[in-house]
Amino acid sequence: MTDTTANDEELVEKKPSKLPLIIGVVLALAGGGGGFFAVQSGMLGGKGAAPESTEKASAEEVVPDEPLPDVAFVEVPPLVVSLGSSSQAQHLRFRASLEVPTEHASEVEGILPRVQDVLNSYLRALEPRDLEAPGALLKLRGQMLRRVKLVAGEGRVSDLLVLEFVLN
Repeated sequence: MTDTTANDEELVEKKPSKLPLIIGVVLALAGGGGGFFAVQSGMLGGKGAAPESTEKASAEEVVPDEPLPDVAFVEVPPLVVSLGSSSQAQHLRFRASLEVPTEHASEVEGILPRVQDVLNSYLRALEPRDLEAPGALLKLRGQMLRRVKLVAGEGRVSDLLVLEFVLN
């Protein structure tokens, strides 16, 4: 009989405590809540005004009385860029339009060959993996817009609209 009571006492003593688990869960929740607060208040990770700007943008969209900006769209001649042999596709067909203030439309049309050259040079320099990556079009659009703005001059081009981006 003494052997069974000794075994029961050893089993009771070997049972691990749940206190470290409870402390870990409480600390993880506190850390997550603190991190969330720090990011939302703007102490970490950027500006805290993001929710306000979203509300402002939606309020501007609702007001139909505001006139549309005075812009013109200048069509960039279509480009066909040959891709390297390591790509699944052979060619890239690209067509874009430039959003420009109306008073600068004729100036931008006059430098279209230069704009076409800078876009062609940029697209030919890309690796096939740059074109096939998820979200590549957003990054490429930003890079092309930056280059077009450098060529056209400050304030002449507002945006670059991608009309066709086909890999075949």
